[in-house]
Amino acid sequence: MTELRAMFELLGMLVTDPRTGVLLLLLAAAAISDYRTFKIPNLLTGGGILFALVYNTAYQPVPHADWTWAPAGMLLGFGALLPLYALRVMGGGDVKLMGMVGAFLGASATAHALLFCVVTAGIAALAFAIRNGVLVRMLANVHSVLHNMMWSAVASGRPTIQPGSMQSVGKLAYGISIALGTTGYLVARQLNFI
Repeated sequence: MTELRAMFELLGMLVTDPRTGVLLLLLAAAAISDYRTFKIPNLLTGGGILFALVYNTAYQPVPHADWTWAPAGMLLGFGALLPLYALRVMGGGDVKLMGMVGAFLGASATAHALLFCVVTAGIAALAFAIRNGVLVRMLANVHSVLHNMMWSAVASGRPTIQPGSMQSVGKLAYGISIALGTTGYLVARQLNFI
């Protein structure tokens, strides 16, 4: 019971302004939706982006922030995951969700949150592969992708990948990893670990 109370106190400390509270609610809704349907609704990400852009323009999130603070974070979030969408490794909803996170956090914090999300997604992918008995095939796919990209870069000067040339190991709801990674970043920042 005391652990649960401590967790609620920590979450209460995180929600020091409405922006953080809204972000956590939107992340929870996105994670639940992605878990149930493997889709993140555009209304959720679009509404979140609109709220963040308007709120962060009306109320300065950090000292000396101008109107470009939130759009810069949004573009970093989109841009970081867009190549994975182009490779068909990730869905468009996941890219938009990270763009929404960026609009809430700004560019600097989004870069940190992205690192937390990558670690969370890597752990989730390994757990998924081990649980479903496809770890060897997943590692073979990663090896094949890296090998093909390296040789295409050597041959043509431009790394390419041939989508669909590997057997899929299954679907993973990346929205959950984005939600957990971003929340982990917010907790670490609140506790002054970073």
